[in-house]
Amino acid sequence: MGNRPKNREIVTAFLQKPWIELTLRILLGVIFIYASIPKIGYPSQFAKIIYGYALFPAALINLIAIIVPYVEIVMGASLILGIYPRAAASILAGMLSLFIIAISINLIRGHEFDCGCFSLKNSGLSHSAGMLLFRDIIYFFISIFIIRFEGKRSWCIC
Repeated sequence: MGNRPKNREIVTAFLQKPWIELTLRILLGVIFIYASIPKIGYPSQFAKIIYGYALFPAALINLIAIIVPYVEIVMGASLILGIYPRAAASILAGMLSLFIIAISINLIRGHEFDCGCFSLKNSGLSHSAGMLLFRDIIYFFISIFIIRFEGKRSWCIC
């Protein structure tokens, strides 16, 4: 039994497959591009949603509402196209960390809000803050996987 690979080694070998990293890169890229489109089209509505978080100074809200969607779309495209995917995933991991903190603060406060993640319509808060937090933590771990991937990357310019 000494030559038999351990479960951890099997999982590690599996996770180093280039197609796994490529699939997760494309998935995360599509998610962020999809999330950015309504925000780019309606920055004033996105600014109102950011205001609803009750975390940012009023002077910065419009700037955040304009910059965040463009960072999301560029980083998403970078992941899909394989242009510096580690850097793109690092930036998205940083943004996701901030999203997780913002959602957590409002969850602790008991403050109901529309996250503005994929739609700018106030759809009756179809997702609970806890579900949003869980989803963003999953996206965060996907970005960490992309950052730490040590295998040969498929479809990657850099």
